[in-house]
Amino acid sequence: MPDPVSPFWSESLASLTSKFGSGADGLSDAEAAVRLLRDGPNVLHQARKQSFLRLFVSRFKNPLVLLLIAAGAISAATGDVTSSVIVIVMALLSVTLDAVQEYRAGEAADRLRLSVAIRVTVRRSGATRELAARDLVVGDVILLSAGSLVPADGRLLEAKDCFVNQALLTGEPYPVEKHAEPSPAAQGSMTEATGAAFMGTNVLSGTAVMMVCRTGARTALGEIGKSLEVEPPPTAFETGTKNFGFLIIRLAVVMVAFVILVNTARHRPLLESFLFAVALAVGLTPELLPMVISVTLSQGALRMAARKVIVKRLAAIHDLGSMDVLCTDKTGTLTEARIRLEQHLDHLGRDSAKVLQLAYLNSWFETGLKGPLDEAILRHEEVDVAGWTKIDEVPFDFERRRVSVLVAGPRGERMLVVKGALEDVLRLSSHTDDAGSPGEIDAAARRALLDRFEALSRQGFRVLGIAWKQVPAESAHVVVSDETGLVFTGFAAFEDPPKVSAAPALAALARSGVTVKVVTGDNELVTRHICESLGIPVTNVLTGPDLDALSDPGLDARAGDTTLFCRVNPAQKNRVILALKRRGHVVGYLGDGINDASSLHSADVGISVESGVDVAKAAADMILLEQDLAVLHEGVLQGRRTFGNIMKYVMMGTSSNFGNMFSMAGASLFLPFLPMKPVQVLLNNFLYDLSEVPIPMDTVDEDFMERPRRWDIKFIQRFMLVVGPVSSVFDFLTFFIMLRVFHAGEALFQTGWFVESLATQVLVIFIIRTRGNPFKSRPHRLLVVTSLTVVAVAAVLPFTGLGARMGFVPPPPLFYLILALMVGAYLAGVQAVKWWFYRAFAAGR
Repeated sequence: MPDPVSPFWSESLASLTSKFGSGADGLSDAEAAVRLLRDGPNVLHQARKQSFLRLFVSRFKNPLVLLLIAAGAISAATGDVTSSVIVIVMALLSVTLDAVQEYRAGEAADRLRLSVAIRVTVRRSGATRELAARDLVVGDVILLSAGSLVPADGRLLEAKDCFVNQALLTGEPYPVEKHAEPSPAAQGSMTEATGAAFMGTNVLSGTAVMMVCRTGARTALGEIGKSLEVEPPPTAFETGTKNFGFLIIRLAVVMVAFVILVNTARHRPLLESFLFAVALAVGLTPELLPMVISVTLSQGALRMAARKVIVKRLAAIHDLGSMDVLCTDKTGTLTEARIRLEQHLDHLGRDSAKVLQLAYLNSWFETGLKGPLDEAILRHEEVDVAGWTKIDEVPFDFERRRVSVLVAGPRGERMLVVKGALEDVLRLSSHTDDAGSPGEIDAAARRALLDRFEALSRQGFRVLGIAWKQVPAESAHVVVSDETGLVFTGFAAFEDPPKVSAAPALAALARSGVTVKVVTGDNELVTRHICESLGIPVTNVLTGPDLDALSDPGLDARAGDTTLFCRVNPAQKNRVILALKRRGHVVGYLGDGINDASSLHSADVGISVESGVDVAKAAADMILLEQDLAVLHEGVLQGRRTFGNIMKYVMMGTSSNFGNMFSMAGASLFLPFLPMKPVQVLLNNFLYDLSEVPIPMDTVDEDFMERPRRWDIKFIQRFMLVVGPVSSVFDFLTFFIMLRVFHAGEALFQTGWFVESLATQVLVIFIIRTRGNPFKSRPHRLLVVTSLTVVAVAAVLPFTGLGARMGFVPPPPLFYLILALMVGAYLAGVQAVKWWFYRAFAAGR
């Protein structure tokens, strides 16, 4: 094998073919399997698959878990074997529950990601087939075409009008033409390697056959990645979860320190006090939060997959639910993407066979990615191209907005045929194609041509300009500077009818708080016509030239109230996305073309479609299996549902659970004994965690999903401070009843409070899970069954032998009657406080 850093692009093809044991027919399947096993998959960073055992063991990095096990070991050493066993078993059960759920969630997410992995066309044993890019090996022969993402480093065996965008590696914004070079001159840098293509670049036009020379981390992109590797900035979702975790941990540290200080001052047994403090910390710590997030997001991804949205980045589910602005092109999203060539007119507006012939020749011989307009031309009417040959081409790019093809006719004449955005083609034309002799285009003629163009645009037609120029018979090459002095022939007018399903989907997005902005290369007249047909209110319009005239602060000021951004190139699209983000919007971008990659990266959530080009799908966070806004709206609702279920766990942790732990710490001040034994606290916490496991499957109220939702740590803190004390009030009422009514000793007091605290903090989920009336919001059946089962276990446990070993005693029957009344009163109290809280503090949240 060659040195990974050797400049393979300067070696001869014969030398490389011999070195890699490959050829035009590619490798055999058997040899490819051996190389894949030896070199590993073709990925930049091989994510080490975490086995269940490794995931399970990683849970023991949590210092609280280690403290529990150490405390259990100390208990055993001091002779309290029963407490030791129970403490360790509780710790192991919690760790196992967490690890099992997260492992299953990760497996489901991995399967979804693999379903939309980039695939390449590879030649093995002379046969062509589709293969996942990660399975490529050195020596493979692959086929590239316009729109392809180059999946590895390699040498070109064949190339035809192949232009590649290498900006990712070299920073050079202009495409580079590639050639097959059997014996290249010595070249020292990638920028000079015209006979090689590199991973991460993308083909803009033409075709090529490439032999893979480097894969994975050994590619140029892999080497650069090693030297520049940095952690990506955390998303809003990740920041929100981290801030919540820190909030609870800070509270836990303060409360634990308080408990230890009080128990030390009252001369209670040090080991028991330490165990109690550790158990209290475990009860306060949101140890199930990572599992709840993983399971909820994976469940959301599975539900979205069932609705034809494949999620590549799980956290993007939250971003989609938080999205309040969606930027999209109109073709295929607002229109049917069934483009038809309706008219081919000369400069005077008459049907013209010559316009059709020139447009057909241009599209037929163009080697770039044939867009829907090219396909419409070629479908419209077959034109005889016999006798015509292609000499050269200047491929389409988004700055010029045109493609030029140099062709030779049957009689040896040569002409340059240009097709593109009408304004640009007309600007480069000096004459019209009149019968006999070309007429010069003066100001009046130019105005008349633009008026005809605008009239067609107002009717909803997308219009291209068609022009040509005679060139000398010996011309063999054409460059951009040749696109001047053209003869304007006429107009090619296309119709793409509005999509029937778009209007109700747009209305649904608007009702859900998502503003749709159209960002397109089409002109404003056509775009406005489509928007009016679909009932989209158009407030303001900005064009590409308008954007060029605006500074970033100026664009920031105008982007929010602008509906249409027309005649924009990729860089301008990206500016629009960034401007909207600076204004505080969560921006989604829907795109499927070569020109959409940078905007997909810049948006909070990048969305592409299954039929999109490789470079767009690679940049996207989500893939729509159908290019339909109704499918996207379903995804938005699923994102909000997922976030809603995560917030249920968060709100539970900051209300009843926090209140109970606070009560436990407060009780240490006046009780002559611990309010609950450490093992009882741990069992309480475990049973509570068990009741929360079905939350990811719970339903979410319709009104919660009506508007975008985001993390708001101040809102969560306020909820904790308002709702949490309600739990503490009823806890202290329980203390009073146990001490004054039942004259409880240590065992009965601990039993009574164990049952009451678990019943209240478990059953309150049915109040907190909805912002409205709990009787009108139906929870998931499994959540109901699990919660009621946990409460029943808590009520029955004191009557069992296991309960006796844990220090419980059977309470009198009157206790359960009073408990039922107290739980009912508690739930009613929480509902009343919650009702007031959401009206006082939750407007718009």
